[in-house]
Amino acid sequence: MPTNVIMPQMGESIAEGTITRWLKKLGETVKRDEPLFEISTDKVDAEIPAPTSGVLLEIKFPEGTTVAINTVVAVIGEAGETAATPPPPSVAAPVATPKPVAPSPAPPAAPAVSAAPAPAQEPASLDEVRLTRSSPVVRAIAQEKGIDISKIPGTGISGRVTKQDILSFAEATAAAPPLSPAPSAPPSAPKPSALPTPPVISFPSGAGVVVEQMTPMRKKIAQRMIESKTTSAHVSTLFEVDYTNIVRARDRAKDRFFQTHGTKLSFMPFLFKAAIAGLKARPVVNASISGETIVYHKAINLGMAVALDWGLIVPVIKNADDLSLTGLARIANDLADRAREKKLLPDDVQGGTFTITNPGVYGSLFGTPIINQPQVAILGIGKIEKRPKVVTGPDGTDAIAIRTMGYLSLTFDHRLVDGADADAFMNVVKTTLEKEIWSELE
Repeated sequence: MPTNVIMPQMGESIAEGTITRWLKKLGETVKRDEPLFEISTDKVDAEIPAPTSGVLLEIKFPEGTTVAINTVVAVIGEAGETAATPPPPSVAAPVATPKPVAPSPAPPAAPAVSAAPAPAQEPASLDEVRLTRSSPVVRAIAQEKGIDISKIPGTGISGRVTKQDILSFAEATAAAPPLSPAPSAPPSAPKPSALPTPPVISFPSGAGVVVEQMTPMRKKIAQRMIESKTTSAHVSTLFEVDYTNIVRARDRAKDRFFQTHGTKLSFMPFLFKAAIAGLKARPVVNASISGETIVYHKAINLGMAVALDWGLIVPVIKNADDLSLTGLARIANDLADRAREKKLLPDDVQGGTFTITNPGVYGSLFGTPIINQPQVAILGIGKIEKRPKVVTGPDGTDAIAIRTMGYLSLTFDHRLVDGADADAFMNVVKTTLEKEIWSELE
């Protein structure tokens, strides 16, 4: 019997995925677990493996189509076999409905269920989406804790409430002091359910331009960046750091480290350790804002921005404060490798409480990055290079020396983090990088 290939659910808050590329052509032989197509969701880009071996008999949706989870997107069977019949009406219909890719020539079949268009429906409101499209886990938590899901600002696709959203809301509500009964006050201004559509600019023909559609990932990045700029009060502070001691420690240990642990020792694990020390000293930098409440995260989950050829993604090192320098190096390298190979899972990019980005690897002296919502700060790493620097010797005399220097920038949300807290955090990071004795490498 032919086997249906369905759009998988890549995480509890994911309701749809966009088919970005078919890796096999119609009629080609497919092996079980061989990558069949690529999808882009609200969380990750991923390769989806074939569920069985055989021949690709039918491709139901072309590249660029956004399809609901559990929808049949292709059929695999034996050569010459007839493709499976369309799914019954109970299967979720695709979100976007471009014309499916025609299968290999075959006699016309009886009218499919999808041939009769469903009655037009009013578009669901944001509250309706949160209530009806949230996962069973989220709804169960809401029922258990007596929470109205429609009152929670969702961070999932189309404003859906994720498990992390509802747990953070419950924790913040429990920590807030009880309010005395009072007449209902008007709620704060609701957040717009959709961002303004960017203007479409017309170019005259022959203007020497190439026009391409944005990829799904590029669209999501654009949306998230605008949302962040309209949500947080962005302020940046800049510090200079002397990396000379770290360079010496790393140069002594990197070959032995690779031979022992099978992974490279870059500067990033040192920066992670320093950031962790700063977050422990100033927990407000590891917090989030939910409405008019502050959520202090007990775990330190470090997001690390990874540049890809087709965009940017931020995998997360969970419970980073429990890891050694070696553990941080291993996990960071693994996440970066899997990001570039499209092997990340949704859980790999969720739950971050603080983000670090490293534009310095491309030569940037420093930058002022945009905050990764719902976090309140992001650390930018500038280029690390040798520079002349005035140093003071043990006897108090000054001299010019060659030191390995770099800039660190912190962009923070001034709604919650004041300049004093931001600079205190940065001082801990700077001191850790310059003064820490990295005995683990000895």
